[in-house]
Amino acid sequence: MSTETFDFQVEARQLLQLMIHSVYSNKDVFLRELVSNASDALDKLRLAALRDDGLDVDLSDLHIQIDADPKARTLTVRDNGIGMSYDEVGTLIGTIANSGTAALLKELEDAQDEAGAEGLIGRFGIGFYAGFMVADEMTLVTRRLGESSGTRWSSRGEGTYSLEKVEEAPQGTSVTLHLKPADAENQLHDYTSTWKIREIVKRYSDFITWPIRLVPQAGDGAETAEPETLNSRKALWARSREEVSADEYHELYKHVSHDWRDPLETIRLQAEGTFEYQSLLFLPAHAPHDLFTRDFRRGLQLYVRRVLIMDDCEALLPPYLRFVKGVVDAQDLSLNVSREILQQDRHIRMIQRRLTKKVLSSVKEMKARDPEKYATFWREFGAVLKEGLLGDPDNRDAILAVASFVSTHEAHEPTTLQQYVERMKDGQQHIYYLTGESRQSIENSPHMEVFKARDVEVLLLTDPVDDVWVDAVGEFEGKQLRSVAKGEIDLDVQGGEQEDSAGDEQDESYAGLLEWMKEQLGEEVKDVRLSTRLTVSPACVVSDAHDLTPALENMYRAMGQEVPVTKRILELNPAHALVRGLRQAYAEQEDRAELAETAQLLHGLAVLAEGGQPKEPARFVKLVAERLERTLR
Repeated sequence: MSTETFDFQVEARQLLQLMIHSVYSNKDVFLRELVSNASDALDKLRLAALRDDGLDVDLSDLHIQIDADPKARTLTVRDNGIGMSYDEVGTLIGTIANSGTAALLKELEDAQDEAGAEGLIGRFGIGFYAGFMVADEMTLVTRRLGESSGTRWSSRGEGTYSLEKVEEAPQGTSVTLHLKPADAENQLHDYTSTWKIREIVKRYSDFITWPIRLVPQAGDGAETAEPETLNSRKALWARSREEVSADEYHELYKHVSHDWRDPLETIRLQAEGTFEYQSLLFLPAHAPHDLFTRDFRRGLQLYVRRVLIMDDCEALLPPYLRFVKGVVDAQDLSLNVSREILQQDRHIRMIQRRLTKKVLSSVKEMKARDPEKYATFWREFGAVLKEGLLGDPDNRDAILAVASFVSTHEAHEPTTLQQYVERMKDGQQHIYYLTGESRQSIENSPHMEVFKARDVEVLLLTDPVDDVWVDAVGEFEGKQLRSVAKGEIDLDVQGGEQEDSAGDEQDESYAGLLEWMKEQLGEEVKDVRLSTRLTVSPACVVSDAHDLTPALENMYRAMGQEVPVTKRILELNPAHALVRGLRQAYAEQEDRAELAETAQLLHGLAVLAEGGQPKEPARFVKLVAERLERTLR
């Protein structure tokens, strides 16, 4: 038969070099692309047979076959699928050559960074040409179902490609790659190696419906050996729950997560309709050590018709669910030219919304069904889940419904906000909380004293994110979230006219001292006032109602953000002997210099009590030492 030779257009070589060196980050994917194309051909054959009963089609042994020849340095991928006609080869395989214009080149370049490349892989057949990453020549032989002759296509990926009709060709398609000599020098990229082929198929194509068989290499009894099936074909997410054992689910989890422990929970989701996909998600039993690091690898494995497209698809779940592992298998998605970067289209956003709601509802069900398992989950992942209260307002109520917090109500039993509200005392208007580094430091904080005395419940929040989300959420069921370390405390549950009258008299008797102390402490404080939150300690420092807490200031500075210094408010306990003595000394006009030192010591003690540090630690220690020395004279 005659052979026709076609010239690539001017930009074709540059276009192929761009695809080979820029589009794909991992050369191994060339085999995934060829296997995927073969799987598509088998799918099309089965579909054609279902649509037309009159077709003479043998569906008894549809398969994909891989044949490696180390001596000849060739790798062949065959299928007995629907095949292609002469014209289809020229159109489908040759499209990239016929379309090799400057406009196409620009479109491919833009598609690497932008979301405007929908359908490029279908239009240009780039997946097939990925073979040139590892081969210096490719040959394709194919015969379409129902035709008597086949077609051979070959090219070195440079100036030309050739097409010819061949008389004898089996139904289906075979693609032979003449591998580059350079690959033989690197065992990691020796694509004639049996272990390398197994590794790639297991990684990318393990769940493809059709068997992928590896032909034994010459020698060692290969003439009588049966081809080895490389893929398990066990897409657990496509089988009913009754057909899959817990051990099989656990093995899949370990495969996708590289975690040797069993998962805490398995979540299945199957979406049907105009856009179909299946998912199998897992909640781990333990948080990985790098969960809060910048380099943490998150995302789900994304399959399209059981072909692995992305190992860590971050777009399928929001960042605060980054601990969730699993797979999503879609029937149809918009992909860019490399199949490695997913289009940010409406289908992906729809999947993310659905999966997010499914995970949160599953945690809620777990909380009601198995409190012990939920307690494990919240201990390991509660801190990261609360990040969603900041970044996902649409699901804020769902997150709050599954969130639990340590409080002063029970020593070991966390509470929900709903339970807190149900226990609120008559007249209580706010949900009170205090943040800190540990439960012990919070419980011993001076800010807690009046709440302990009045038996008013306080949430004890110890995660760094707690300082931020409480401001973002603001309120729950009409009850405002109030820090016991910010603003003025007015416990409505204690009220009373007699108490108000006594407070007015107290304010008047301390007015002079408060004003004088504010002058003495200068830039260290915003104000000095009497406290309604202290019952034991002489003093404490608090933030204004809308000021940043010290913990938040430190957090922002650690992130490199400029944060102005916020002056705090010093509150004095008028019932404490030290404060009463200070008022008396001020009224009797004693040595004001020594009185000023007492004021500074009082302020320093208040800062230390909340875990802070005096502005001048050395001077503070000197003042304390001098006072102690005087007591021993």
